[in-house]
Amino acid sequence: MAGGKTKKEKARPAGHTPYQGGISFHKSKGQHILKNPLLVDSIVQKSGIKSTDVILEIGPGTGNLTKKLLEVGKRVIAVEIDARMVLELQRRFQGTPLSSRLQVIQGDVLKTELPYFDICVANIPYQISSPLTFKLLKHQSAFRCAIIMFQREFAMRLVAQPGDKLYCRLTVNTQLLSRVSHLLKVGRNNFRPPPKVDSSVVRIEPRKPPFEVNQKDWDGFLRICFNRKNKTLGSIFRQKSVINLLEKNYKTLQALNLAPAQQGALEDTNDVMDFSDEDIEMNDDGVDDGMEVEDGNAEGEVSEFKKKVLSVLMKAGFEGERSSKLKLQQFLDLLSEFNKDGIHFS
Repeated sequence: MAGGKTKKEKARPAGHTPYQGGISFHKSKGQHILKNPLLVDSIVQKSGIKSTDVILEIGPGTGNLTKKLLEVGKRVIAVEIDARMVLELQRRFQGTPLSSRLQVIQGDVLKTELPYFDICVANIPYQISSPLTFKLLKHQSAFRCAIIMFQREFAMRLVAQPGDKLYCRLTVNTQLLSRVSHLLKVGRNNFRPPPKVDSSVVRIEPRKPPFEVNQKDWDGFLRICFNRKNKTLGSIFRQKSVINLLEKNYKTLQALNLAPAQQGALEDTNDVMDFSDEDIEMNDDGVDDGMEVEDGNAEGEVSEFKKKVLSVLMKAGFEGERSSKLKLQQFLDLLSEFNKDGIHFS
């Protein structure tokens, strides 16, 4: 009223954005709700959902994508950690024909035992991108594919090819277990509240059957190869620390006479794989940064074990190759050559 006292509005906590229904979105929890209906339609269309599909949705929020998924699929299982969003979903679909085909699970998807599903469609909190990708790809019940919204740079790492700047250990690990393709780029203004970066929708299709490889051995191997992805493998495998590690593994296996058992374990695909991308920020501009490289001992002699390791690289033709330019099959081939000579990475 003119001339009257103005009522002071209560200050909202930083990082909270109001929703028209009264819910505040928490940016710190990765809550960015899709608000563009045309984009939602496009994601659903590109997902290739069948009328018989059970759909897993992660982080449904207020249900904009959920509604479209319910209209095209048989059933939607929505996993949501925020109790406020769970209540909003239940209110939105209560009393509608769609409610009988919606199951809402409240909880942390990383700690939740996932039920059977045919396809996953999700706009996820970006901070769980790596562990969620790993969890889905190790899910025991076979599913057809996952259509997931990622932060754009993370998505580009998943679909990167040899020679690309973003090609890294995460890329190779993901492509070992799946075929990954980029579907569409999504601008930040399609969300409420808008995130600081653009996003991309990616299709992840599990390999059937998967490559047969010992995951622990594979993980240790890739960690060494991507220690400096633009250095030659010959340079990397001359490092004293690398030789010492491999020689210790070699002697342990020899002493315990476990080589046959280890060889059999190469077909085990159930070991834990590290999907973290912690190595991707390392300096790869060709500078050693103090990387320890020794060709021999104080007398200039090269140990027999080092000769053995370098011999594998030379015979297989990988000594001058760089991890940044190797294809998935080449990594598999090189690991196989090392294993044939009794050299293991775990």
